[in-house]
Amino acid sequence: MRNKRSEGAMAAITWIGAILTIGILLYIIGFILIKGLPHLKPSLFALEYNSENVSMLPAIITTIIMTIIALIIAVPLGVCAAIYLVEYAKRGNKAVTLIRMTTETLSGIPSIVYGLFGLLFFVTYLGWGYSVLAGAFTMSIMILPLIIRSSEEALRAVPDSFREGSFGLGAGKLRTVAKIVLPTATPGILSGIILAVGRIVGETAALIYTAGTVAQIPVSPMQSARTLAVHMYALSSEGLHTNEAYATAVVLLIVVILINLASTKLAGRFGGKAQG
Repeated sequence: MRNKRSEGAMAAITWIGAILTIGILLYIIGFILIKGLPHLKPSLFALEYNSENVSMLPAIITTIIMTIIALIIAVPLGVCAAIYLVEYAKRGNKAVTLIRMTTETLSGIPSIVYGLFGLLFFVTYLGWGYSVLAGAFTMSIMILPLIIRSSEEALRAVPDSFREGSFGLGAGKLRTVAKIVLPTATPGILSGIILAVGRIVGETAALIYTAGTVAQIPVSPMQSARTLAVHMYALSSEGLHTNEAYATAVVLLIVVILINLASTKLAGRFGGKAQG
């Protein structure tokens, strides 16, 4: 009887938590859509920003550029580090323990600290100034622990029988990793990358200190520019374009939803190929 009561209580708590989570999510989405959709207009997507149209198109383009550069830097490093930790490093290695502890520590550092580091190192010490490149390098450091941990977990989820079968057929370590392990772990790795993209898209504090807030389309990685989240923050903090800030929030919300849908579809597609 006690076990049944405890199971019933846990089930009730779980359902209450799920209902609250779904309700809060729907409330936030509905609030943003109601406030922002009426203020979406063509002038918000003009090619050039000015004080009248407060266009978000330069910020959208900057967000895409920032994301691509940060992923080019972080993804190869993160995936290769995870491959070394799982496939090549000896168990009980103190260096591996240190790397994992460092990765977990970096995952919990607030973004404002990354922004201050980027300001001192990339902007000031290296002399890059407020630029897209400084912001992208800062973001790559921020998402690197996430990519390492997600890639490591995806590689660990690959059954050892896959590796043993490959070795039994005469394949070497490198061929086994490249042809068997990585394709099987691709859905998990992609999920981590998509989560990293979501963090880049929604980041503000670190980019204000490194990339700046200039509302323009950067023609060079050494120019200052603002991402979509920074653009929304700037409009809301000024207090002059609150309606346009809500409209920007709608676009940002749509981008986040599309990222999550793309993550699910890509993971399912690659998971199906791996099983096949």
